[in-house]
Amino acid sequence: MRTVLITGANKGVGFETARQLAQLGNFVFLGSRDIISGQQAADQLKAAGITNVAAIQIDVTDIDAIRKAKTVLDHQIGSLDLLINNAGIAGEQPQHMAECSMEIIRNLFETNYFGAVQTTQVMLPLLKRSSAPAIINVSSEVGSLTMHMAADRRPNWSNFSAYGASKTALNAFTVMLANELRGHNIMVNSVTPGYTATGLNQFKGTKTVAEGARAIVQLAMLTDSAVTGRFFNDSGELPW
Repeated sequence: MRTVLITGANKGVGFETARQLAQLGNFVFLGSRDIISGQQAADQLKAAGITNVAAIQIDVTDIDAIRKAKTVLDHQIGSLDLLINNAGIAGEQPQHMAECSMEIIRNLFETNYFGAVQTTQVMLPLLKRSSAPAIINVSSEVGSLTMHMAADRRPNWSNFSAYGASKTALNAFTVMLANELRGHNIMVNSVTPGYTATGLNQFKGTKTVAEGARAIVQLAMLTDSAVTGRFFNDSGELPW
């Protein structure tokens, strides 16, 4: 049984990913800023007969909270097989870069980029104790510079420019960390669930959470350490 930590797992794609991975036999820690919300999410799964889950409090913007979560995991399991950096915010829209407020941009980067980086750094010692460790960064198509430059770029993407920039930075972190950790056989990849109907977009997405979680779960179940430093959706590999 593999052990998995998912940040932002009390709702949306994170919660559905936890459900699907637990159903596949993994033990999943549902990370949540608010332990009450996290426990309610874990209890919901347990009520459905999915007992191999537990709630854990972790706020990715609070280094002390991350360290406390690491201590809890260290005491309970001693190692971690998979970290899924899922916690994220969308920020207020529109976010045209020519006029977007610095407060919105900073808030987006604080959670979507710095949060993932510092969570990964703190959890790395636990991952290095695993026989098949992996890190998945939940990104977005709007983080792909290649897709932004395409002639058929979606016209409304500029409404999410600051959010997209935070995901571009997350993708860069994926590539650089993957290269640094090749000697440790730690897989590091980015994945996008696609435009999924969650609170992140006021439930306007075109995919269900079950469909959105599919790409993350597919990547989570890979064990080939050669698959690293790449960007995926549920149909395959995407360009940076």
